[in-house]
Amino acid sequence: MNIAVLLSGGVDSSVVVHLLCEQGYRPSLFYIKIGKDDTDYMDCSAEEDVEMASAIARRYGLPLEVVDLHREYWDNVAAYAINKIKYGLTPNPDVMCNKLIKFGCFEQQVGKEFDFTATGHYATTLLRDGKTWLGTALDPVKDQTDFLAQIDYLQVSKLMFPLGGLMKQEVRDVALKAGLPSAKRRDSQGICFLGKIDYNDFVRRFLGEREGDIVESETGKKLGRHRGYWFHTIGQRKGLGLSGGPWFVVRKDVDENVIYVSRGYDTELQYGKEFGMRDFHFITDNPWKDVQGEADVTFKIRHTPEFINGRLRREADGYRIVSAEKLQGIAPGQFGVVYDAASRFCIGSGEIYI
Repeated sequence: MNIAVLLSGGVDSSVVVHLLCEQGYRPSLFYIKIGKDDTDYMDCSAEEDVEMASAIARRYGLPLEVVDLHREYWDNVAAYAINKIKYGLTPNPDVMCNKLIKFGCFEQQVGKEFDFTATGHYATTLLRDGKTWLGTALDPVKDQTDFLAQIDYLQVSKLMFPLGGLMKQEVRDVALKAGLPSAKRRDSQGICFLGKIDYNDFVRRFLGEREGDIVESETGKKLGRHRGYWFHTIGQRKGLGLSGGPWFVVRKDVDENVIYVSRGYDTELQYGKEFGMRDFHFITDNPWKDVQGEADVTFKIRHTPEFINGRLRREADGYRIVSAEKLQGIAPGQFGVVYDAASRFCIGSGEIYI
Protein backbone atom coordinates (compact mmCIF):
# COMPACT_ATOMS: atom_id res chain seq x y z
CA MET A 1 0.00 0.00 0.00
CA ASN A 2 1.29 3.43 -1.01
CA ILE A 3 0.94 5.89 1.92
CA ALA A 4 1.74 9.60 2.21
CA VAL A 5 2.22 11.03 5.72
CA LEU A 6 1.73 14.71 6.49
CA LEU A 7 4.53 15.42 8.95
CA SER A 8 4.44 18.58 11.06
CA GLY A 9 7.47 18.08 13.27
CA GLY A 10 5.26 17.50 16.32
CA VAL A 11 4.99 14.36 18.41
CA ASP A 12 1.66 13.21 16.94
CA SER A 13 2.66 12.95 13.29
CA SER A 14 6.06 11.54 14.32
CA VAL A 15 4.30 8.68 16.13
CA VAL A 16 2.19 8.10 13.00
CA VAL A 17 5.41 7.45 11.06
CA HIS A 18 6.70 5.13 13.80
CA LEU A 19 3.46 3.11 13.94
CA LEU A 20 3.25 2.71 10.16
CA CYS A 21 6.88 1.56 9.97
CA GLU A 22 6.22 -0.94 12.77
CA GLN A 23 3.38 -2.33 10.66
CA GLY A 24 5.78 -2.84 7.77
CA TYR A 25 4.88 0.18 5.62
CA ARG A 26 7.41 2.52 4.02
CA PRO A 27 5.47 5.78 3.76
CA SER A 28 6.59 8.92 1.90
CA LEU A 29 6.77 11.97 4.16
CA PHE A 30 5.61 15.48 3.31
CA TYR A 31 5.90 18.76 5.19
CA ILE A 32 3.42 21.43 4.07
CA LYS A 33 4.95 24.89 4.16
CA ILE A 34 2.39 27.68 4.39
CA GLY A 35 4.62 30.50 5.57
CA LYS A 36 7.03 32.31 3.30
CA ASP A 37 10.49 33.22 4.53
CA ASP A 38 10.43 36.78 3.19
CA THR A 39 7.01 37.84 4.48
CA ASP A 40 6.83 39.55 7.84
CA TYR A 41 3.06 39.08 8.21
CA MET A 42 3.38 35.28 8.31
CA ASP A 43 6.16 34.43 10.69
CA CYS A 44 5.84 30.68 10.27
CA SER A 45 8.91 29.66 8.30
CA ALA A 46 9.16 27.04 11.07
CA GLU A 47 12.76 25.95 10.59
CA GLU A 48 12.52 23.99 13.81
CA ASP A 49 9.52 22.02 12.49
CA VAL A 50 11.32 21.17 9.25
CA GLU A 51 14.42 20.14 11.20
CA MET A 52 12.35 17.83 13.39
CA ALA A 53 10.54 16.38 10.36
CA SER A 54 13.94 15.80 8.70
CA ALA A 55 15.22 14.04 11.81
CA ILE A 56 12.23 11.66 11.74
CA ALA A 57 12.77 11.01 8.03
CA ARG A 58 16.46 10.20 8.63
CA ARG A 59 15.63 8.01 11.61
CA TYR A 60 13.43 5.73 9.47
CA GLY A 61 15.29 6.14 6.19
CA LEU A 62 12.27 7.65 4.46
CA PRO A 63 12.02 10.38 1.82
CA LEU A 64 10.84 13.81 2.99
CA GLU A 65 9.58 16.48 0.62
CA VAL A 66 8.65 20.06 1.54
CA VAL A 67 5.51 21.12 -0.35
CA ASP A 68 5.18 24.91 -0.59
CA LEU A 69 1.49 25.87 -0.51
CA HIS A 70 1.97 29.45 0.67
CA ARG A 71 0.22 31.09 -2.28
CA GLU A 72 -2.72 28.66 -2.26
CA TYR A 73 -2.97 29.14 1.48
CA TRP A 74 -3.06 32.91 1.26
CA ASP A 75 -5.57 32.97 -1.61
CA ASN A 76 -7.90 30.55 0.14
CA VAL A 77 -7.57 30.39 3.91
CA ALA A 78 -6.03 33.67 5.09
CA ALA A 79 -8.20 35.71 2.71
CA TYR A 80 -11.29 33.83 3.96
CA ALA A 81 -10.37 34.61 7.57
CA ILE A 82 -9.79 38.33 6.99
CA ASN A 83 -13.01 38.64 4.98
CA LYS A 84 -15.11 37.03 7.75
CA ILE A 85 -13.45 39.14 10.46
CA LYS A 86 -14.12 42.31 8.45
CA TYR A 87 -17.85 41.54 8.52
CA GLY A 88 -17.85 41.04 12.28
CA LEU A 89 -17.91 37.24 12.13
CA THR A 90 -15.66 34.73 13.90
CA PRO A 91 -14.00 32.51 11.27
CA ASN A 92 -12.42 29.11 11.81
CA PRO A 93 -9.27 29.01 9.67
CA ASP A 94 -8.28 25.57 11.00
CA VAL A 95 -11.39 24.04 9.45
CA MET A 96 -10.75 25.69 6.08
CA CYS A 97 -7.04 24.85 6.15
CA ASN A 98 -7.89 21.15 6.48
CA LYS A 99 -10.53 21.29 3.76
CA LEU A 100 -8.71 23.44 1.22
CA ILE A 101 -4.98 22.99 1.88
CA LYS A 102 -4.02 19.83 3.79
CA PHE A 103 -6.60 17.65 2.07
CA GLY A 104 -7.41 19.93 -0.87
CA CYS A 105 -4.39 21.43 -2.64
CA PHE A 106 -2.07 18.75 -1.27
CA GLU A 107 -4.32 16.00 -2.61
CA GLN A 108 -4.56 17.64 -6.03
CA GLN A 109 -0.80 18.15 -6.31
CA VAL A 110 0.67 15.18 -4.44
CA GLY A 111 -1.79 12.97 -2.57
CA LYS A 112 -3.53 11.78 -5.72
CA GLU A 113 -0.47 9.59 -6.41
CA PHE A 114 -1.01 7.67 -3.14
CA ASP A 115 -3.57 5.15 -1.91
CA PHE A 116 -3.93 6.89 1.46
CA THR A 117 -2.80 10.02 3.29
CA ALA A 118 -2.07 9.54 7.01
CA THR A 119 -2.06 12.37 9.55
CA GLY A 120 -1.64 12.89 13.28
CA HIS A 121 -5.23 14.09 13.75
CA TYR A 122 -7.19 12.55 16.60
CA ALA A 123 -10.07 11.07 14.61
CA THR A 124 -11.10 7.74 13.08
CA THR A 125 -12.86 6.48 9.97
CA LEU A 126 -15.83 4.14 10.17
CA LEU A 127 -17.48 1.94 7.57
CA ARG A 128 -21.29 2.13 7.67
CA ASP A 129 -23.63 0.92 4.92
CA GLY A 130 -20.63 0.44 2.64
CA LYS A 131 -19.52 4.07 3.01
CA THR A 132 -16.67 5.72 4.93
CA TRP A 133 -17.66 8.13 7.69
CA LEU A 134 -15.56 10.44 9.85
CA GLY A 135 -15.52 8.89 13.33
CA THR A 136 -14.66 10.48 16.66
CA ALA A 137 -11.44 9.69 18.54
CA LEU A 138 -11.06 7.61 21.69
CA ASP A 139 -9.60 10.62 23.53
CA PRO A 140 -12.44 13.17 23.89
CA VAL A 141 -10.07 15.94 25.00
CA LYS A 142 -7.93 15.60 21.87
CA ASP A 143 -10.73 14.73 19.40
CA GLN A 144 -10.27 16.92 16.30
CA THR A 145 -13.26 15.93 14.20
CA ASP A 146 -14.67 19.45 14.61
CA PHE A 147 -11.63 20.74 12.67
CA LEU A 148 -12.27 18.15 9.94
CA ALA A 149 -16.01 18.79 9.60
CA GLN A 150 -15.83 20.45 6.17
CA ILE A 151 -13.88 17.73 4.35
CA ASP A 152 -15.75 15.80 1.65
CA TYR A 153 -16.34 12.13 0.94
CA LEU A 154 -13.39 11.72 -1.42
CA GLN A 155 -11.12 13.21 1.22
CA VAL A 156 -12.36 11.14 4.18
CA SER A 157 -12.28 7.91 2.17
CA LYS A 158 -8.54 8.39 1.50
CA LEU A 159 -7.50 9.39 5.01
CA MET A 160 -5.81 7.31 7.71
CA PHE A 161 -5.80 8.39 11.36
CA PRO A 162 -3.46 5.99 13.20
CA LEU A 163 -3.84 7.87 16.51
CA GLY A 164 -7.65 7.78 16.65
CA GLY A 165 -7.73 4.78 18.98
CA LEU A 166 -5.08 6.10 21.38
CA MET A 167 -5.15 8.47 24.34
CA LYS A 168 -2.71 11.40 24.13
CA GLN A 169 -0.63 10.03 26.99
CA GLU A 170 -0.28 6.72 25.13
CA VAL A 171 1.03 8.62 22.09
CA ARG A 172 3.60 10.40 24.28
CA ASP A 173 4.59 7.06 25.80
CA VAL A 174 5.10 5.51 22.35
CA ALA A 175 7.29 8.48 21.36
CA LEU A 176 9.38 8.28 24.55
CA LYS A 177 9.80 4.51 24.32
CA ALA A 178 10.85 4.81 20.66
CA GLY A 179 13.24 7.65 21.51
CA LEU A 180 11.71 9.99 18.94
CA PRO A 181 13.34 13.44 18.82
CA SER A 182 9.90 15.09 19.05
CA ALA A 183 8.82 13.09 22.12
CA LYS A 184 9.01 16.02 24.53
CA ARG A 185 7.91 18.82 22.21
CA ARG A 186 4.98 20.83 23.47
CA ASP A 187 1.74 20.60 21.53
CA SER A 188 1.27 23.48 19.14
CA GLN A 189 -1.39 25.94 20.28
CA GLY A 190 -1.18 28.21 17.26
CA ILE A 191 -4.01 28.64 14.83
CA CYS A 192 -3.21 26.79 11.62
CA PHE A 193 -2.33 29.75 9.47
CA LEU A 194 -0.67 31.96 12.03
CA GLY A 195 2.32 29.88 12.97
CA LYS A 196 4.01 31.80 15.77
CA ILE A 197 2.49 35.19 15.03
CA ASP A 198 -0.01 36.76 17.44
CA TYR A 199 -3.63 36.69 16.24
CA ASN A 200 -4.22 40.37 16.94
CA ASP A 201 -1.00 41.33 15.15
CA PHE A 202 -2.17 39.40 12.10
CA VAL A 203 -5.59 41.10 12.08
CA ARG A 204 -4.00 44.52 12.68
CA ARG A 205 -1.80 44.10 9.58
CA PHE A 206 -4.81 43.85 7.31
CA LEU A 207 -7.62 45.75 9.04
CA GLY A 208 -5.67 48.29 11.08
CA GLU A 209 -7.15 49.88 14.19
CA ARG A 210 -10.23 52.05 14.69
CA GLU A 211 -11.28 53.16 18.14
CA GLY A 212 -14.84 52.60 19.26
CA ASP A 213 -16.96 52.42 22.39
CA ILE A 214 -17.43 49.50 24.75
CA VAL A 215 -21.01 49.78 26.00
CA GLU A 216 -22.89 47.93 28.75
CA SER A 217 -25.72 46.19 26.93
CA GLU A 218 -28.33 46.50 29.68
CA THR A 219 -27.81 50.20 30.51
CA GLY A 220 -26.23 51.77 27.43
CA LYS A 221 -23.44 53.12 29.65
CA LYS A 222 -20.05 53.65 28.01
CA LEU A 223 -17.44 51.64 29.91
CA GLY A 224 -14.32 52.04 27.82
CA ARG A 225 -12.78 52.03 24.36
CA HIS A 226 -11.61 49.30 22.01
CA ARG A 227 -9.37 49.38 18.93
CA GLY A 228 -11.71 47.78 16.41
CA TYR A 229 -14.64 45.36 16.60
CA TRP A 230 -12.57 42.90 14.51
CA PHE A 231 -10.35 42.14 17.50
CA HIS A 232 -13.33 40.82 19.49
CA THR A 233 -15.65 37.83 19.31
CA ILE A 234 -18.98 36.93 20.88
CA GLY A 235 -18.45 35.24 24.24
CA GLN A 236 -14.99 36.77 24.71
CA ARG A 237 -14.05 37.53 28.30
CA LYS A 238 -10.35 38.39 28.32
CA GLY A 239 -8.60 41.33 26.72
CA LEU A 240 -11.35 43.92 27.20
CA GLY A 241 -9.42 46.03 29.72
CA LEU A 242 -12.45 46.58 31.96
CA SER A 243 -12.45 46.43 35.75
CA GLY A 244 -15.18 45.06 38.01
CA GLY A 245 -15.90 42.07 35.80
CA PRO A 246 -16.16 39.46 34.57
CA TRP A 247 -17.38 41.14 31.39
CA PHE A 248 -18.42 39.19 28.29
CA VAL A 249 -18.89 40.41 24.73
CA VAL A 250 -22.55 39.77 23.88
CA ARG A 251 -23.02 41.76 20.67
CA LYS A 252 -21.12 43.76 18.04
CA ASP A 253 -22.42 46.67 15.97
CA VAL A 254 -20.25 46.47 12.88
CA ASP A 255 -21.61 49.65 11.25
CA GLU A 256 -21.04 51.80 14.33
CA ASN A 257 -17.94 49.96 15.56
CA VAL A 258 -19.47 49.38 19.02
CA ILE A 259 -18.83 46.39 21.31
CA TYR A 260 -21.66 45.54 23.74
CA VAL A 261 -20.76 43.74 26.94
CA SER A 262 -22.60 42.26 29.90
CA ARG A 263 -21.31 41.64 33.41
CA GLY A 264 -21.33 38.45 35.47
CA TYR A 265 -20.92 34.73 34.87
CA ASP A 266 -24.66 34.14 34.75
CA THR A 267 -25.86 37.03 32.65
CA GLU A 268 -28.60 35.74 30.37
CA LEU A 269 -27.31 37.87 27.50
CA GLN A 270 -24.27 35.65 26.99
CA TYR A 271 -26.43 32.54 26.63
CA GLY A 272 -28.67 31.15 23.92
CA LYS A 273 -30.39 27.84 23.25
CA GLU A 274 -30.53 27.69 19.47
CA PHE A 275 -28.81 28.77 16.28
CA GLY A 276 -29.10 28.33 12.53
CA MET A 277 -26.48 26.86 10.18
CA ARG A 278 -26.18 28.03 6.58
CA ASP A 279 -24.49 26.16 3.71
CA PHE A 280 -24.65 22.92 5.68
CA HIS A 281 -22.06 20.46 4.39
CA PHE A 282 -22.53 16.69 4.68
CA ILE A 283 -19.21 14.84 4.76
CA THR A 284 -20.47 11.44 3.60
CA ASP A 285 -24.26 11.43 3.33
CA ASN A 286 -27.44 12.97 4.72
CA PRO A 287 -28.74 10.49 7.32
CA TRP A 288 -31.91 12.57 7.77
CA LYS A 289 -33.20 12.36 4.20
CA ASP A 290 -36.22 10.34 5.32
CA VAL A 291 -36.64 11.94 8.75
CA GLN A 292 -39.78 13.99 9.23
CA GLY A 293 -39.64 16.76 11.82
CA GLU A 294 -36.67 16.80 14.19
CA ALA A 295 -33.73 14.45 14.75
CA ASP A 296 -31.75 13.78 17.93
CA VAL A 297 -28.10 14.83 17.52
CA THR A 298 -25.06 15.91 19.46
CA PHE A 299 -23.05 18.94 18.40
CA LYS A 300 -20.23 21.40 19.14
CA ILE A 301 -20.02 25.16 18.57
CA ARG A 302 -16.32 25.40 19.50
CA HIS A 303 -13.40 23.09 20.18
CA THR A 304 -14.29 21.42 23.49
CA PRO A 305 -14.19 17.83 24.81
CA GLU A 306 -17.95 17.88 25.40
CA PHE A 307 -20.60 16.88 22.88
CA ILE A 308 -23.87 18.71 23.57
CA ASN A 309 -27.27 17.07 23.14
CA GLY A 310 -29.79 18.79 20.90
CA ARG A 311 -32.48 18.52 18.25
CA LEU A 312 -31.88 19.31 14.62
CA ARG A 313 -34.59 20.55 12.27
CA ARG A 314 -34.70 21.48 8.62
CA GLU A 315 -35.42 25.10 7.66
CA ALA A 316 -35.86 26.86 4.33
CA ASP A 317 -32.28 28.16 4.31
CA GLY A 318 -30.48 25.34 6.11
CA TYR A 319 -30.69 23.63 9.48
CA ARG A 320 -31.34 24.78 13.04
CA ILE A 321 -30.09 23.28 16.28
CA VAL A 322 -32.13 23.56 19.48
CA SER A 323 -29.86 22.73 22.39
CA ALA A 324 -30.82 20.71 25.46
CA GLU A 325 -28.79 23.16 27.56
CA LYS A 326 -27.88 26.83 27.56
CA LEU A 327 -24.97 27.71 25.28
CA GLN A 328 -22.45 30.39 26.19
CA GLY A 329 -21.08 32.68 23.48
CA ILE A 330 -22.69 31.47 20.25
CA ALA A 331 -20.40 33.17 17.70
CA PRO A 332 -21.73 33.76 14.16
CA GLY A 333 -19.15 32.70 11.57
CA GLN A 334 -17.96 29.70 13.58
CA PHE A 335 -19.01 26.24 12.46
CA GLY A 336 -21.77 24.29 14.13
CA VAL A 337 -20.51 20.70 13.94
CA VAL A 338 -23.13 17.96 14.07
CA TYR A 339 -22.73 14.33 15.20
CA ASP A 340 -25.06 11.38 15.61
CA ALA A 341 -26.89 11.11 18.95
CA ALA A 342 -24.20 8.81 20.39
CA SER A 343 -21.30 11.06 19.18
CA ARG A 344 -19.72 8.18 17.27
CA PHE A 345 -19.38 9.92 13.92
CA CYS A 346 -19.35 13.42 12.50
CA ILE A 347 -22.11 14.11 10.00
CA GLY A 348 -21.08 17.58 8.85
CA SER A 349 -21.11 21.27 9.65
CA GLY A 350 -22.53 24.64 8.69
CA GLU A 351 -21.69 28.28 9.41
CA ILE A 352 -23.50 29.55 12.48
CA TYR A 353 -25.91 32.46 12.31
CA ILE A 354 -28.27 33.74 14.98
